[in-house]
Amino acid sequence: MKIVAICGAGIGTSGILKVNAERALGRLDIEADVTASDVAGVAAQAADAQVILTSPELVAHIGKTNADVVVINNYFDLEEITAKLETALG
Repeated sequence: MKIVAICGAGIGTSGILKVNAERALGRLDIEADVTASDVAGVAAQAADAQVILTSPELVAHIGKTNADVVVINNYFDLEEITAKLETALG
């Protein structure tokens, strides 16, 4: 399973979201390859992804995808990330 965490530049916030998504997946006992990407690279990164994690303001920039797009409002809220991943992957 592949999950892509995206942000505007692909460095800071996507890295934070990646780490916290990995923690949330650990809580759920789910193994997945989580990668960080910027908006420009999301098409290539998400080509084989099952889930894309992003902020509300970047959803419109993702484009056409077969992945489930999951909006995360607070990248530091493990409860939110865990609940939304559980719903998306459940």
